[in-house]
Amino acid sequence: MISPQVHSFIHMLFISIIALFPVINPLGSALIVNPYLSQLTDADEKIAVKKITFYAFSICVTTLFVGHWILELFGISIPVIQLAGGIMICKMGWEALSANSQKQDAEKNIENLTNNQVNHISDKLFYPLTFPITTGAGTLSVLFTLSANSADTNWLNYLINTGAILLAIIFMCLLIYGFYGNTKKIVKRLGNNGQIIANRIIAFLIFCVGLQIAVTGIKNMFGLVTR
Repeated sequence: MISPQVHSFIHMLFISIIALFPVINPLGSALIVNPYLSQLTDADEKIAVKKITFYAFSICVTTLFVGHWILELFGISIPVIQLAGGIMICKMGWEALSANSQKQDAEKNIENLTNNQVNHISDKLFYPLTFPITTGAGTLSVLFTLSANSADTNWLNYLINTGAILLAIIFMCLLIYGFYGNTKKIVKRLGNNGQIIANRIIAFLIFCVGLQIAVTGIKNMFGLVTR
């Protein structure tokens, strides 16, 4: 028979992975950053992917452990974070859906990288490739929410819940490293039409995720007001 602590750990791990996967979206993000990485050599690409993964891990862990302190410092509630993060994600998804020249934009980005490629990409590894493309407002919103839900007066329960969220973050970072490191193979297999279709579907899902987070924030805000 599974103990309550193990059950709580597995439940929080499952919830964390399900919550983080659509907002981090490693496959969709890999297609977005592909124009920046495609012109690098294999060695430079591997270094760039390692740095992006490290930055993403650092942002997630920092948000997990100090996120609630940041909210308290600025007097911001979780529903407000959910609403703001959801709006930003909706904006990103809508822009991706309504873009008529994604391929042209990607080609322009590639042309801009041909001169002094390594130095140019180094300036973009944290912003915008890690934040907000890989771990954006949606990720922060989810982690703020998960950290708030994991808070417990019982230290054992807190450690169990936080450990589960941390393991979920590590799992997502492994996916980021795997997908980002194989973007060339993924794009080659998808082809031009497959890449366009995948981008459209992912953009629609991103818009839906952002809308869901925003609606949840609104519901929570009204819930706080009526209490």
